[in-house]
Amino acid sequence: MAKQHLRRSENIQGNFFVDSTCIDCDTCRWMAPEIFRKEGEQSIVYHQPTSHELELKTIRAMLSCPTFSIGSMEKTNKIKEAQVGFPICIDTNVFHCGYHSENSYGASSYFLQREKGNVLVDSPRFARPLVKRLEEMGGIKYMYLTHRDDVADHKKYQKHFNCKRLIHIDDISYDTKDVEIKLSGNEAIQIEKDLVVIPVPGHTKGHTVLLFRKYLFTGDHLAWSPSRGHLYAFRDACWYSWTEQTMSMYKLLEYDFEWVLPGHGRSYQADIQTMHESLKNCLKWMESKLL
Repeated sequence: MAKQHLRRSENIQGNFFVDSTCIDCDTCRWMAPEIFRKEGEQSIVYHQPTSHELELKTIRAMLSCPTFSIGSMEKTNKIKEAQVGFPICIDTNVFHCGYHSENSYGASSYFLQREKGNVLVDSPRFARPLVKRLEEMGGIKYMYLTHRDDVADHKKYQKHFNCKRLIHIDDISYDTKDVEIKLSGNEAIQIEKDLVVIPVPGHTKGHTVLLFRKYLFTGDHLAWSPSRGHLYAFRDACWYSWTEQTMSMYKLLEYDFEWVLPGHGRSYQADIQTMHESLKNCLKWMESKLL
């Protein structure tokens, strides 16, 4: 839990606060934008919750903080109530797991509830309250890993749920050498009728994205930029090839989807035409960075 003696002076006075161990992963700011904002290179509490629902949102952000940098001056009896809210429903059968892991620099993970077996997209922290809820929701058939950076506690989830892990062979490391399904090649791979893995090298050599119905889970390949007003890629965090990432982004124009759900960055929802226009704007911006 956050330490009071490390409380940032920029926090507004009151119960909840952010301390100086914050790594600026942005998790709390998009989970509870009414409470948290960026000040300098870290988050702060700029508004204390004034309702029951806002307090629960604040606690869920606190539970999801990968570095436990959010704290409260007083003990709360709402922790269990907040825990029951995970995973958080985003849309029909699609959930945000919360409990972000520092090992993935605070990346988001998602849970897909399906009649033919549930899917965990990337790995959250192995937290008992979350594990219990996932058991109640039918367990995990597949654990899909977008790339090498966001695998976190994948071994613990595999052992507990006996699920099959998927990752592209070009992103396998010593930690993931024993995954059950090793994907390969640059063509789209249909795992099941409603699960399509699309290789998109760039951020890493073996990065892939997952298309589930109208939802695209993009890892570190693609996210929404509020300041730019369109989808974008992380130029400063491209570890393999910006040229390859730009080229692979064109692949996504061949698919129809209405949601972009990233590991890092903000999610985005729009109709298919608007989504394609935003992706084209992203490509123009990416190409300008090739020069």
